[in-house]
Amino acid sequence: MIPIIHPNWARAPINMVDGYSLEMTAKDIDSLRAAAPAIAPVTPVAVTFLPGEDAAARVAAARTVRALGFEPMPHFSARRIRSEREFRDYLAAAVAEAGVQRCFVIAGDPAEPEGPYSDSSALIESGAFEANGITAIGIGGHPEGHPNMTPDQGWAVLEGKCAAIERRGMAPLIVTQFAFDGERVLDWVAALRARGIDAPVRLGVPGPAGIRTLLRFAARCGVGASAAVLSKYGISLGALLGSAGPDRLVDTLAAGLRAEHGAVRLHFYPFGGIEKTVAWINDYDNAHGSVMGRMTGE
Repeated sequence: MIPIIHPNWARAPINMVDGYSLEMTAKDIDSLRAAAPAIAPVTPVAVTFLPGEDAAARVAAARTVRALGFEPMPHFSARRIRSEREFRDYLAAAVAEAGVQRCFVIAGDPAEPEGPYSDSSALIESGAFEANGITAIGIGGHPEGHPNMTPDQGWAVLEGKCAAIERRGMAPLIVTQFAFDGERVLDWVAALRARGIDAPVRLGVPGPAGIRTLLRFAARCGVGASAAVLSKYGISLGALLGSAGPDRLVDTLAAGLRAEHGAVRLHFYPFGGIEKTVAWINDYDNAHGSVMGRMTGE
């Protein structure tokens, strides 16, 4: 039986932020500790794989996530891994020291691999994850399309990864890039389900941050940020000195999600800091918990 990704996914959430997940870097340990009392128990926390951060730092971050009562999900960036031994040692350490049960795999930014792995499928097919007791593998979703693939190629790759993960006895989980356009995200989830892909999905949401910071990350990640899209999100290109939260985006998702969208939760990218993002989540929960529409759980 494929395991449930998160214990709360067996039921419909009270509102859009129920059962959320967070992302952090290895440098965010102190921020996570400070925010921990306000974070729901067993919340999944992804630990990114950034250049300039070594495996020991990432394992230390995952260990802190576990010690604080949350669920660590370390990233593995295929093209940044320099050898099979580096990959297997990092994975083994994460499991042994942080009790890791789920991992997230991506190809990574380098145009050419720095080692033997050219893409995330190569990591999945290595057999290392199931050999180390990993029960769930996260893979990337791109509501605005993949920069290096046609739409048909992107769907085929996503279908293939989900099938490969399930074939190896693990549960696939799709985590999307963050976006500003909730309607486009909803259309993408509907297309995903129409293709028969029923894996749980976490929709990427930018946490509250300065507008310039949001635009900088959007440019770096290839996220659509036209004036029309930003207007939907609540940002005016004529006023770049303030900050913006994801209220309109989350409201749009809440209003548009239906049973046919399947198992969906939110994944927050805290560009403005973990504490600020967690505070926004709790404020939104308090304000909308009794009135927001319900989504279907797994």
